[in-house]
Amino acid sequence: MIGAGPNGLAAAVALAGAGLEVHVVEARDNIGGGARTAELTGPGYRHDVCAAIHPTAVISPFLRTLPLAEHGVTWIYPEVALAHPLPDGRAGLLHRDLDRMAETLGEEDAAAWSGLFGPLLARESALFGELLGPLRLPPRHPLLLARFGLSALRSAVGLARDTFRGDAAQALFGGCAAHAFLPLETLLSASFGLVLALGAHAAGWPMVRTGSQALMDALAAILRARGGTIETGRTVASLDELPAARAYLFDTTPAAMARIAGDRLPAGFRRRLERFRHGPGAFKIDYALDGPIPWKAPGAALAATVHVGGPLDEVAESERVVSRDAPAERPFCLVAQQSRFDATRAPPGKHTAWIYCHVPPGCTVDMTGRIEAQIERFAPGFRDLVRARAVNAPADLARYNANYVGGDISGGANDWTQLFTRPVVQLDPYATPNPAIYLCSSSTPPGGGVHGMCGYHAAAAALRRVFQRPAPALATAERAALPPPGG
Repeated sequence: MIGAGPNGLAAAVALAGAGLEVHVVEARDNIGGGARTAELTGPGYRHDVCAAIHPTAVISPFLRTLPLAEHGVTWIYPEVALAHPLPDGRAGLLHRDLDRMAETLGEEDAAAWSGLFGPLLARESALFGELLGPLRLPPRHPLLLARFGLSALRSAVGLARDTFRGDAAQALFGGCAAHAFLPLETLLSASFGLVLALGAHAAGWPMVRTGSQALMDALAAILRARGGTIETGRTVASLDELPAARAYLFDTTPAAMARIAGDRLPAGFRRRLERFRHGPGAFKIDYALDGPIPWKAPGAALAATVHVGGPLDEVAESERVVSRDAPAERPFCLVAQQSRFDATRAPPGKHTAWIYCHVPPGCTVDMTGRIEAQIERFAPGFRDLVRARAVNAPADLARYNANYVGGDISGGANDWTQLFTRPVVQLDPYATPNPAIYLCSSSTPPGGGVHGMCGYHAAAAALRRVFQRPAPALATAERAALPPPGG
């Protein structure tokens, strides 16, 4: 296994669980990839370096089968999954309970919200099983997937405006959809909003006590308990450097796999991998603060995740500008305020903030001032609380993790031409012409997120093709088995 990110570790755990001898090689000195935790701004300030909030981890059909709690993972569920402040001091709040949506959306839009998500929520386990994997033809649940698809194929702006009358509901949905790194007028952009909001209602948007690193350390502990080994601090330039193995799985970009595998893959297939397109980048700032973020909207203090971008039109404008290769003047900002709910994240009386915005790939513009002006707009006095910053532009993110090409943290462009064909057009997205080589990174379905499903499905492909063994069973329990809200 090359790479010890969430998908690499998940694939390794799945393979070891099938009785195979597994060795993981990681270039950095510590495991975790996009889910590490570090003291970036000073002693005692624990920051999630990349992924911070984990809605897809707690609904992951594979991660739900693992004894994560036995290995130190404690999920923290804030009272509110997500807050989206508006300029006048209101905020749309995404509650796990559909019946509470009227508290900030109003009765009419809450009814519309329930009408959109209620039927999907009734069969969420089956739906997540379809969505968190490769496209199957025919699907296992065609009618359910068709119902989802009627809304998912639309643009986020179109669905939000046609479904909701008020600005709070429209902005709340639009902010969820903006995780796609796509213009919100683009077809299929609504699918991201649907999946993330549905995940909030199904299981919440939790974080891990002490930081995302604890989740990665748990996966490593499970792997070692199953006989697997991990080697850190070793960069692999060629498969010839590694011991002989019956299968090699890559938690890397498609281009990196092509380069490392070399002539073990046909030249034509390598060229196809090298044409894989990456998406926009991220500009991220971690803050050490003298106090909690002073939101104008009181409800924003109840959520670990806050989307800062104003009304739907402003969020859409920000994402549209980025798609035209320009940084937004008023960027849509994704904020995590873990220290409000987890005292291990900062020294007593102090706080942290985790904030990033979308920018064009490789953008060299310093977005610090624009980000802070946007936060200040919804939380006056924020700047006065800043003790220290750790700023990471796209180039810094790419140096930190070679998979983040141009600052792309989502594993590749998510437009319709690539969403269903990542990394290349073929029947099995994880396999290659060489039966011993597989891709398991977020550049394969279902894409970005700390869910481990890219790794699981790649492991399943290797087990079928090389070892003639079944993959470990996935969780299929109904809604009652999903995690309850609470610390």
